[in-house]
Order: sequence, then C-alpha cells, then structure tokens
Amino acid sequence: MEDIKTRGKLREERHKERWDPFQLNPIGAEKEQKRRCFHLAQYLVAIIVGLCVLTSAIIAKGSLLVLSTLSSPTSMRSPKEKQFYMLMLVFCLVWPNFLVFIKSLWRCAFKNIFVQPNFKIMAFICAIECTVSLGTAVLVLVVMPQFDVLTNLFISGGVCVTHALLQICFTLQTHTWKILFPICSIILTSAGYCLLGVDYYVRVSSFVDGQSSDCFLFVAVGIVSSVLISFCWWENPMQATTHFQGKLAELDSFRDFVFVISSILRIIVIGAVYLIYYVLIENSIVWTDFNLQSFDWELLQIGLVLFFLQAFCSAACHWFGVVACKIHAVRMSFALPLCSTGPFVLLLGLILFITQAQELNGAHQGSITEFCESLVFLSHKNTTPVVLLEITRSICRTSLNSYYLQWPFSMLALEGVCMWSGFVACTYYVWKIKVQRIERTSQLFVRRLYESAFIDLSLLLNTKMKVAKTQNQESQENIQKCVIYLCATMWHETYDEMLKILTSMFRLDRYRGDPNENHKDCFDFECHIYVDDAFMTEKGTEKKLVNSYVNDLTQVVIEVYRVFTNKEPDDVSIVETPYGGRIMIVMPEGNMLYVHLKDKARIRNKKRWSQIMYMYYLLGWKGYISKIIKHNHDSISRESLISHNGEVFLMPQDENDKNRKLISDDNVYILALDGDTDFQPKAVILLVDRLRMYENVGAACGRIHPTGMGPMVWYQKFEYAVGHWLQKTAEHVFGSVLCSPGCFSLFRASALMDDNVLKRYTTTATRAAEYVQYDQGEDRWLCTLLLQQGWRVEYNAASDAFTNSPQEFKEFYNQRRRWGPSTLANTLDLLHSGSETVKRNSSISRLYIFYQMFTVGSSILGPASVTLMVAGAFQFVFDLAGTISIIISSIPPVFYIIVCFVAKANTQITIAGIMSVLYAFLMTASLFSIIGDMVVEGTFLTPTGVFLVSMTIMYLVTALLHPEEFGMIIYGLMYFICIPSGYLLLTIYSLVNMNIVTWGTRESNKGATEVKKNQNVLCDRNCKICCWDMKLQVTQETENLMIQQITGQIGQQAPPLAITNHETTQPGASNVEPQAQFDTSNGPVEQKGQRDMIELNEFDTMSSYSDDSLEKKSTASYNDDDDDDDEDDDDEKDKNTTDLPMSDWVGPVKEEFLKKLTLPNLKRNLQEHIRCSLRNKNLVEMCEELVSELTQTLTDGLSGVGPEDVLTESQLNELQQALTEQARRSLKDSQMEQYQQKVKRGIQKTLTAPQVPKIDEDEHDFWSKLIDRYLTPIVEDKAHLEEVKRELKSLRNKSVFLYFIVNVLWVVATFFLQAIGTDLISIKIPKYYPNGTASAEVLRVEPLSLMFLLSFAVLLLVQFLAMLYHRVYTLIHVVSYRSMEKDYKSRDNDDDDDDDGLTLKNDTATGLCFTSDDF
Repeated sequence: MEDIKTRGKLREERHKERWDPFQLNPIGAEKEQKRRCFHLAQYLVAIIVGLCVLTSAIIAKGSLLVLSTLSSPTSMRSPKEKQFYMLMLVFCLVWPNFLVFIKSLWRCAFKNIFVQPNFKIMAFICAIECTVSLGTAVLVLVVMPQFDVLTNLFISGGVCVTHALLQICFTLQTHTWKILFPICSIILTSAGYCLLGVDYYVRVSSFVDGQSSDCFLFVAVGIVSSVLISFCWWENPMQATTHFQGKLAELDSFRDFVFVISSILRIIVIGAVYLIYYVLIENSIVWTDFNLQSFDWELLQIGLVLFFLQAFCSAACHWFGVVACKIHAVRMSFALPLCSTGPFVLLLGLILFITQAQELNGAHQGSITEFCESLVFLSHKNTTPVVLLEITRSICRTSLNSYYLQWPFSMLALEGVCMWSGFVACTYYVWKIKVQRIERTSQLFVRRLYESAFIDLSLLLNTKMKVAKTQNQESQENIQKCVIYLCATMWHETYDEMLKILTSMFRLDRYRGDPNENHKDCFDFECHIYVDDAFMTEKGTEKKLVNSYVNDLTQVVIEVYRVFTNKEPDDVSIVETPYGGRIMIVMPEGNMLYVHLKDKARIRNKKRWSQIMYMYYLLGWKGYISKIIKHNHDSISRESLISHNGEVFLMPQDENDKNRKLISDDNVYILALDGDTDFQPKAVILLVDRLRMYENVGAACGRIHPTGMGPMVWYQKFEYAVGHWLQKTAEHVFGSVLCSPGCFSLFRASALMDDNVLKRYTTTATRAAEYVQYDQGEDRWLCTLLLQQGWRVEYNAASDAFTNSPQEFKEFYNQRRRWGPSTLANTLDLLHSGSETVKRNSSISRLYIFYQMFTVGSSILGPASVTLMVAGAFQFVFDLAGTISIIISSIPPVFYIIVCFVAKANTQITIAGIMSVLYAFLMTASLFSIIGDMVVEGTFLTPTGVFLVSMTIMYLVTALLHPEEFGMIIYGLMYFICIPSGYLLLTIYSLVNMNIVTWGTRESNKGATEVKKNQNVLCDRNCKICCWDMKLQVTQETENLMIQQITGQIGQQAPPLAITNHETTQPGASNVEPQAQFDTSNGPVEQKGQRDMIELNEFDTMSSYSDDSLEKKSTASYNDDDDDDDEDDDDEKDKNTTDLPMSDWVGPVKEEFLKKLTLPNLKRNLQEHIRCSLRNKNLVEMCEELVSELTQTLTDGLSGVGPEDVLTESQLNELQQALTEQARRSLKDSQMEQYQQKVKRGIQKTLTAPQVPKIDEDEHDFWSKLIDRYLTPIVEDKAHLEEVKRELKSLRNKSVFLYFIVNVLWVVATFFLQAIGTDLISIKIPKYYPNGTASAEVLRVEPLSLMFLLSFAVLLLVQFLAMLYHRVYTLIHVVSYRSMEKDYKSRDNDDDDDDDGLTLKNDTATGLCFTSDDF
C-alpha cells in the first residue's frame, strides 16, 4: 500500500507540470531488498556445517582412541581380538593416503597436468613425508596402545612444535607483539611434555595398575614421534614468507605427481612399522587368527564399524571444514568446532564413564580402586558392553586408581590443558583470516592430505597463514580489481525487450555505485549496445536516418533513466563514427552506456561480426591505448553530475581506459548479452567469482530461463530446465561446458586474446561446413576455440538470466534449424581434435571425450529411438504386433523426409505442426496405456515400468533440489508428448534444411522498409467487406499506372502535408504507416502510433544550435572561477565541437534528448540536482527552501513558454543567469556560501544540452583499419554464391544420408529381432510384484532394446550424480554471496568543507552496507 501511495504522489507532481504524467515502470526497477529468509538461512547453514564439523571430528577422534584402547597390551580382550583391532588401526592410517593417491593419480592420468618434476625437491618432499609417516605410525601403532585413553587424547597436542618454531624464526606476525602466540605455544607444549613425564613417574612410584618403568621409553618415543609428525605442516609457515616462493611455486606445478609417490611411500612406511614392531620385535601376530569364523561376528562388527566411522568421519570433517571456510563461517563453523573437539571428546568420555558405570554388571560400586579391580572379572561376560568396559579399564590405569595419592591425577588434567592451549595459541591466526567467495581449496589449505589420527589439529595447522588474495575490513590492497564490459547485440528487438536489457544495465549501475568509490565487489564496468542494421534511407528525401528500432531504443533509454532517477539524462554525446554512429550516455551512478549504431552499408551485419567488432574495440584498441606510455588522442572531457545520489565531480570520458592500465588482461571480462536479456546484479557477480578465483576458466555461463507465453514456451521451459539441471552440470563436473550461450556469458579477455581464438574467430566462411559451424552457432564455435586452446568453460546454476524464447512454432523450428547442425558440427570438431585438446586442456580427459562420444551417438540415434518409442505406443494403444507397429511408425518420418526435400520451408513447418499434434495425441494415449498395463499386470517391475517410474522419481528429486524452479516440473508432460516433434521431426527439418544459412528469427523488415513521411500519404482508408478488414493507403510513389495517374492529379491540386512539431509517442511503435499498400487481415487492423519529427530547419533557425556555443555560454559563470587549466580544457573541447557538419541522422536523435530543455523536465531536473548537491541531513529545510525558490524563478522566467517547447539558446542564457543569481542570494542569506559552487554546477548541468563531438583521430583510424581488415561488408559474386549453394546442398545430402543409414540400421535390427520372435532371441527377466513376491511368468526383452535402455539409464544416472555434486557447490557459492550481499540504505553527505564544487572522491556517496565476512 505504501508503494501505491508513493507512486501516486510522484504522479501528482508530474501531473502539475504536463497533461501526460503517465510513465512505464519496468519490472525490477525497484531497489533489491535483502530478504530476511535468506539471512536466516545463511546462519542456519553455518550452524549446520559447524555442527557437522564438530560431530564428525568427535566421532573420528573418539573412534581412533577406542581402537587404540582395544588393541592395547593391557586390554582385557583376547590376543586374536587385539590383533584384529590393531589391523583396523593400520587401515585408519592408510585410508587418507589411499584417497590422496587415487585423486592425484586421476589428475595425473586424466587431467593431463603432469609436469617433469624437480628431483631434488621431490626427494626432499618424499623424505619429509616418510618422516611424518614414520612418526604417525610409531605414535599411533606403538606408543598410544601403551598409554591410557586420557594420555592418548592429550599427547597429540604436541604436533604443533615445528609450526610454532618456524613462525618465530621467520617472524610471520603482522604485529610484533603477536610473536607471543607461538612462543607461548612452545612453552605450553614443553610444559605438557614435562607433566607427562612427571605423571608417569608418579604412577611407577605409586605402583598404579602395576605400571613398569618401561613406560619412560614409550614416553620418550612418543615425544620424538610428535616432533616428527609436526614436520607435516612445515610448508605453511614457509609459504607465508617471500624467501621460498619460487621453490614452492615450482612444487605446485608437479605436486600431484609428488603426492602419487609420497602416498605410496607413506603406506609402505606404515606397513613397515606395523610389521617390524609386531612381527620382529613383539612377535605377537598369529596369521591364522586373521581367518575369522562365524562366531567372531561381534569382533568383526565392532572392528569394521569403528574403522568405517573413523575413516568416513575424518574425511567428512575435512570436507565440511572446507565448506565452512568457503561460506565465510571460519570462526563459527571451523575454528570453534575444531578447537572444541578435544574438550568435547574428554567431556563425552567422562559423561559416559560416570553415567554408564551401572551398565557394567558385576562391578563393585565402592571406592574407585575397588571398582577398577572388579573390572577384570567382567572380561569374559558377554552381557558387558565391550567398548565401555575397555574405556573404563583404561581410565583406571591413571592415578585415580592409586592406593596412596590421587592428587597426581591433576597433573594429567594440567597436561591436557597445556597441550590444548599450546596448539590453540599456535593456530591463533585461523580466527582472523578473511576469505573471498568460493575461495579455492588450494588457497585455503597448504596440503591436500589430512591426518586422520589428528583430524582437528591437522585442519587447523593446515590452514594457510596468508591466504592469497584475501581481503579484510580494513584494507582491499590484495584484491584484484577487474573491469567488466557489458556488450549487448541487438537485432530487431521490440520495445519491451529493449526495456529488459536497459533495466538490467541500470540495476547494475545502481548496485555498483559511484565508480570512484571503493566497493565490496571491486569492479568497474561499461555498458555497450551494438545495434545491427540501425539506419534506413528515407524514401523521397534520400536522407540516411536511424530506423524505428533505434528510435525505440532512444525512448527506452530516456524512460528507464527517468524511472531510476526521476529526471532526464544529463550527459549525452552523439558521435559520428566510421561504422555509423555512437550515443554515449552517463548513467545515474556515473558508469558509461555506449550505444553503437551499425550501418550495414559500412560494416558487416549479424551477431558474430558485432562480437568481433566489440572484442577488437574493447580488447584490442582500448587495451592498446591503456598500455602505451603516452597517448595524445583528443578525448573530450565531460563535466558530469556523476551520481544521482552521490557527489559532483569531474570525470574524463577516458577515465576507465586510464584505470585499465593498472589491470591485467586476466582481470578484464566481457559479459556477452542479447538485446532482450534480463538479469540481476547478483548473476553478474557470481560469474565474476568463477573467473576471478580460477585462472584457467576462460568463460562462465549462467542458468538461462526462457520467457514468454504459449505451448512452445512451456516446452522450452522444461527443455531448458532439464538441459541445465542434468546436461550442463554433468559437463561442468566431468570436464568442461561445451557451449556458453551468448545471451548471458562472461568471457575472460586473456582467453579471447589467446592464439587461435579471436584471430580465428574473424575467419570469413567460404565453404559449406564453415557456414554451418561458424555462422549458425557462433557462441558454440567460440567456446570450441577456447576449449581447444586449453581454457575451461564453467556453469553457475545460481546466476539466473531471462531471455525471450520463440513463441511461434515456425520461429522455434527455424531457431533450432540453426542450432542443431551447428551443435553437431562443433562437437564433432572437438572430438576430431580430441587427442590434442586432451593434451592442452587439463579439464578435458579421455573419459570426458568418451562421454561426449556417447552423447553424440545418442543424439544421432534420436530419430530411430523416437520411432521405436512411437512403435511401442502403437503396440500399446492398438495392440499391434511388434513388426507391424515398427512399419507403421516408420511411415511418418519417411513421409516427412520426402516433404522436406520437395516442399518449401513454410510448408514443411506447417506439416510438422500438424504431425506434432497427431504425435502428441499418440504419446498421451501411450502414457496412459503404459500406466494401464502396469495396473493390469499388477506390477511396475517391468523394464518399461521401472524406467518410467525411475525417470519420474529422478526428475521429481531433481526439481526438489531446485526449489525456485520446481514449477518447471509441471511442463514435463508437455515435454513428454512433444518428444516426437522435438527429436524426430525437428531433427529431420534441421538436417534437410541445413543448406539454408539465414538467421531464421527476427527477420522483420520493420527497420528496412521504413515509413514514409506524412506528406507522401494521399489516401488512408480503413474499409470492411463482410468479415474482412481492408486497409487502403495511397502514396505518391505507387508503381501502379492507375495509381500514378491519380497521384499526379492530386499532387497538382494539393501540396505535401506540412510537418508540425507536435509529437505523439507510443512504446514499441516509433514509426508511421508503411507506404501505399493493401492490407487484409481476419481481425482488426493493428494501428501503429505515428510520429512526426520536428523539422531540422525549424530547430536550426530557433537558435543556431551549435553545441559548443551552448556549452561555452552555459558554463561561463563557472569558468570564471576556474584556473587556466580548465580554460585549456574548454578550448580543447571547442576544437572538437565547433563547426561540425552533422549527418542527417544526428539531428532527430539529438532532438529526443533535447526534450530535457522543456519546462516540466527542467523543473524536475533542477530539483533533483539541487537536492543532490545539498544532500545532508542537516540541510533538509534549507535545501527544500532553495528548491522552491529556484523552481519559482524558473517558472517566472518561462511564463510564456509552452510545456513541450524546447528553450532557445538566449532563453537558456537568461535562465542560467537568473537561477545563479537567485541561488547566490539565497545561500548568502542562509550563510551557506560554501555550497555555492555545488549549486552552480547543478544549475549548469540542468541547462546542458547534448553534445555532438568529433571522434578522436586515432580511434577513427582504428575503426577504418578494422573495417578494412575484418569487417568490410561482404559482397559476393553470383558465381561464388552458386558454388556455396551447391556445396551446402552436397553437405546436406551427405549428412542426411549418414543420419538415415545409421537410424535405419537401428530400426531394421530391432525389426528383425521382433520378426524372429522373443522366444528365440530374448533376455528373460523374472517378474516380481510390488510386495516382493515372484511370479511364475517371466518377461522377455530384446537384447538390443534392453542394451539401449540400460545405456540411457546409466547416462541419466551419471548426470544425476553430477547434478547432486554441483548442487552442493552451488549452495556453498550462494551462501558465501549472501554473506557479502549489498544492502541498500539511505545515506547522507556530512562533508561540509568542500567549497570548491569539485570532489574527486567521496567515501560516503555509495552508502553501501555489507554484512560481515564472518558470522
């Protein structure tokens, strides 16, 4: 309700100024609000992850302690049981090494990242790893079984000794006083070891549990082993220094190979320690005891359960720890749970000891010594819990069981406190680290390997002391700033489609805020829109003007700017360029919007050439001028009120180009967009994260949502959903995405500039195959080039973008006619170069190539598979024989192939539509027949039933895992019944029409056959004959002889109609009616809005509107206060704006933006500028008073001006003087003279007209050479066109023949298997009812059909598992983003001491409020 009232007040204010106060308010123009549910979910996820870390660490640590207790020589278990438990303890140590071995071997074998190692470094690493493995094996397998469970819990705290020593040696602390932490760690650890020795001395002297003096040897060995283990994390302090960066970087290049070797060596060392001690020294292993019998079930159960708990929970703790860091919950979900693991294990053990003692039936409940003595009698009772008994027995080995003194037990407790405090002090830095979103695991942790025996200490000590590229709240020095170029290509978009892309760009402008201010996401951006075929030649006058699409775009820009700022665009420049023209607009927050108008007579048309155009311009030219030391191109400095909500300051037009000098090409990104894409800032940021964090990622795409209405859109909604849910996630997980769609994809500049990418992308198609691969699917071809050069393409499921999809059957078929052959051609190209791509690209393995071969084979066999599916439908519905149903189902595809060869394209699509409807009826009947058959049979456990049910369940689960898209499942039925149309008829249509290389969509002639002037229309009548509406329109240029005679007579009697300056605007219809024609329709004729342009001569006579004269005079009062440098800048501006002959198209475009100089717009703009200039909570009253006075002055000075009249130059000069004088007096009366310059500049910007500058000479030379070299319009001779046409038909015939043969072979094979009969060649499958009982009947299935069914099921299962994996990491990314999400809040400017009106930086102008990096 509040929104309605607010909009009503704004409308009332507009209504006071003009009779047309109504405006569009695009969906999504409102500020993004931080939803509380996401905020709560973020904390909930952090709490759950933290609990998982704590729980898994406790179970892993507790399981290891229990195994060491059960295998102790003092245990009451039998020798056979002790031997088995010791073997489980060995497996626990081997397990993490085995996992690292498998992962490293996989990366070396299939990721093609093997690098020749430095053998000295590898020998050193292997020696360290063997030393660590030796210490771990000795401590866990030899020493810990000799100690009690409490000592084993405490002794592991000493593994941080080396880490602390290295911190002291290299003085890694940012503050000197922090060196006390590692010093205290060493002191506390040493004290703990001393207390350990004293404790065992007291036990021996007090004869506690018959403790012998041999324990001192094990104490010494345990201390030495702990020191050896502490070498495991030597690399962490080293990588935080600058002395060893070179060696460590070299190690990173072949780390996987080192891990393969070191993992084997560690396993060998563990096995050697076990065998040497228990075979050679103790001689306690009886090999026959490993042959367990049936009565050893309890032993096997306890041992395996403890092993699996320890192995699984240690790995889970490591994974959840990584997740906790990536979601920015380092303190709550990582450091706190891991530091609490030891105390919680101790607390849990004591609670079990105290509360469960009564479970030990038969134990005396007297003193502690009596209780401990009675435990020995329980060793052979099966009713006693074995684990609880052994833990209790182990605690009884401490000083608690002393007959003399029990106070020495406090030394054991003090030992635990010292050890725990020591490693917490050593890892103090973990509590302070700050990480970026989706920080790479290799940037969070030093080693990929974790130590399962000390999982809590291992994770803390393995956390990097200095995370690469981190940022904190005090500084952003280490953040890599990036530049994003938003590049949208337009081709005959409608008004509403343009509204979507412009609204999205302005949203990003609002999100980013002032480009001169710091921002959490740390990026700059520019928006570029490239309009194909932007000009038309006006008939009659032969003037070159912009067409109706550009007129619509201009209206959209003004409308969206008005919605976001409540005023008109301030800074607009219209530039003539060698390729056509350019409109430059400063967005509300100061970021730039460029609209490039392409003249197809000067530069090549179509999307790929627009992409080449902006890549060479943004990456080639802008990159070049930012790298040269000095460039003297005369760029025009624009004076701009940069921010609607921010400060006033000067910013040169080439500021971004100068800033780019400090940014490498790796941090320059291009966001490719379509002219109808709708996206939120979050979607862009999530894609930027992927490229910023992973250097090998050359492109990333988001989740594309088709929009529109109708059955075709419903089909595409589910098709897109399934494609992204399963196919794209599988490509991302197992290898690399093959296609990053051009409607919303982020590309890395260095990837596009790589060899054989952009240069080859400029190749002009000359052969038939090139036309199909290059021009029909340019996005997929560009990704193929990136993949072949070794770059990775990724998919982010949380980055949502919406784009219009074909709503008509014909448009959909034509679109897929381009996509289908192009997809196949690029995939085959990638497979053909598979061996070379595998060598270059670490993301593509041989298994992934095999996966793609399988998917390509499945798609090729798609028509045959659908034909057999239809045959099955005939068999179910009409109860036909298998052979007959196959013959019948094969007739329609053959018929449609013949139709496609002999009929025109439109006829083909019409017949396809009719057949699609018939197929839909058949598929619907088939679906219900299958369900009915399962009901009749009484079971769904048939191959068809199981497949249908499992697919349904899988899609339901997949949809549930995408809660925001769960509604897509509704369209699944539409997708199912359209399978024959989409996979059979569409495949035939696209193959047979492969020789047609036109675009197929948006082939409108609205801009080409442009409207005629009103004076050429002689007769315009709407007639109705019966039920037909007829439109009769006669013009002077009609070629019909009779009409020409009529035209001649009327032309002599009546002169052409005069042009008025009255204008009627209507969204989406910026043209008047086409030339003389007869239009008939079956319904009412759609009336287009008519626009009469202001005659250019009238505008010229009004004030000789030279931009430079206006600019100089409107800024005269300001320049009086400036220094000579500003005057030089104005002189330089004059040279670029004086006496420029304007093209015909410039005037009409300029007139649209000159409407800001009408009275209502001047009022609104002036009010907004003054409020921005005096935006201070202490100046509200004074500001409103000044606004009222200046508005009254403006109204009085223009009392005789109409609401739609554009002010003349003299009126503007008089008005500026009056407003400036009134502002000066008002500020002087209020004693606020320090704001005079700000207010003066606000007035100046209110009265500034659009500029028509001259393009820089260097840039003009660049465009001329670029067009000459790559973008000259293609003019092909007739002979070449005929040759290409012949080659395309030949390629078409070969492709159709190949498809036809392969699919016919598949159908024929199935037909003969049916003909032979299932009795002879079949696979018998037992029939089961849902309750599990077997039926006497058996199901007979053909081997071929079953093989295909199983293959398809396996493919879907693999994609489903990949989806689960991808969903988890998408959740991590979303949570980490939400923790840093921007929160829009109102802001005030408290900076009162800026009296010169020129602010270069304002730290408070964005008013951004971010959540903490941590919880």
